[in-house]
Amino acid sequence: MNKDADGFYTPAAGDPPKDEEAPPAEEEKSGPASDLIKSTFQVMVTLADQQLDPNSPLYSAKTFEELGLHQDLLKGIFDMGFSKPSKIQERALPLLLANPPQNMIGQSQSGTGKTAAFVLTMLSRVDFTKNKTQALCLAPSRELARQIMSVVVAMGKFTPVQTEYAIKDSLPKGASHITAHIVVGTPGTMTDLMRRKVIDVSEVKVFVLDEADNMLDQDGLGDQTLRVKNMLPRTHPVQIILFSATFPDHVRSFASKFAPSANKIELQKEELSVEGIRQFYMDCRNEEHKYDILVQLYSLLTIGQSIIFCQHRHTADRISARMTAEGHKVASLHGAKDAGERDTIIDNFREGKEKVLITTNVIARGIDILQVNMVVNYDLPLMNERDAQAREDARPDIETYIHRIGRTGRFGRRGISINFVHDKRTWLQMEQIEKAIGRKIIRIETNDIDEMEEKMKKALK
Repeated sequence: MNKDADGFYTPAAGDPPKDEEAPPAEEEKSGPASDLIKSTFQVMVTLADQQLDPNSPLYSAKTFEELGLHQDLLKGIFDMGFSKPSKIQERALPLLLANPPQNMIGQSQSGTGKTAAFVLTMLSRVDFTKNKTQALCLAPSRELARQIMSVVVAMGKFTPVQTEYAIKDSLPKGASHITAHIVVGTPGTMTDLMRRKVIDVSEVKVFVLDEADNMLDQDGLGDQTLRVKNMLPRTHPVQIILFSATFPDHVRSFASKFAPSANKIELQKEELSVEGIRQFYMDCRNEEHKYDILVQLYSLLTIGQSIIFCQHRHTADRISARMTAEGHKVASLHGAKDAGERDTIIDNFREGKEKVLITTNVIARGIDILQVNMVVNYDLPLMNERDAQAREDARPDIETYIHRIGRTGRFGRRGISINFVHDKRTWLQMEQIEKAIGRKIIRIETNDIDEMEEKMKKALK
């Protein structure tokens, strides 16, 4: 790899050629912007009971009506605008709702309806005549827990379901006892409330982990998640449901122990990179040039909504402060902000009051905001990020990359992602991402602003 006169990295002889115009593989599959994701991928079902045939019509549902749900739940589903199950729901729901309940490990692309599948399961297992907690759901971030709860409330609109959060600063002052049917929260707060007996778990029947690979893998979250599981009742079976878009191999084997004898539903690994997303990279001269390019992109970032991902909180705050001082309207969100502020920022972004959100990996997973049509990886996601910055050989975190870019192109809509590359190390990291996802990431020149804008606008059409 060589540096040209302008300080950009260009392929040397022997470097793999970067074809600027080559469209991503199977680019045109994902139809008009209003389409749901086309069912081009293969859903693989592995039943815990080896004697049974996973292709039996018993294990697929083409309509919600045939699932035997209560009318109040069907009403909620149709009120939300769902007309028929998505591909993953077709296969997952009959298994999730069967009696006696069985564990499930499910893997499916972002934007394919995983949340609705496990929320429907929780709601259908609740006995509304009992004022006892019967379903627990854990998510890795406050933002995702609040989003899941919005689906519980919408889907359970016509039922008498009672809900409560187990997230920091969410309980009314002095609350000593939670009797809500469904509790959604983050591992630390959930552990604390269970340990203090604020939540009585004696009647819990369903335990859901969303973004399960993240929950089982991260040091802190993994320990806390395990603690929650160990406090669940032993007097009766609890249905354990793990869902995520990605399951690295080392987490997959732990997941099988965490949810024993589980039915498994998964996609082929190479099909995880969402099809409607055009992936680009911009070659920057250095760290400072990355900021200049971001500012030049501002008018494009606000066509719809955009999320800019940084590796560190201080980077997010610095960029946000500089852009605001220069008259651009942006918001910054990360785990160091207090609970109320985080809620306000994400709610404003969700409602479209803010167009550009600068953040860390705190919302890399699961957050579903349909208007987001651009994701910028200001910093590429790295494995073991705390010490990765210092290490020349830091590997890119492919799973987090897939989750980050999956914040755009939701439900088959068009979206674009841009990676900022500014030195040999980041160039090589991006090449590793390309190899892992089996897609060309297309170069966009940063020398010519007009050409840059034209290319991006074309990709968004």
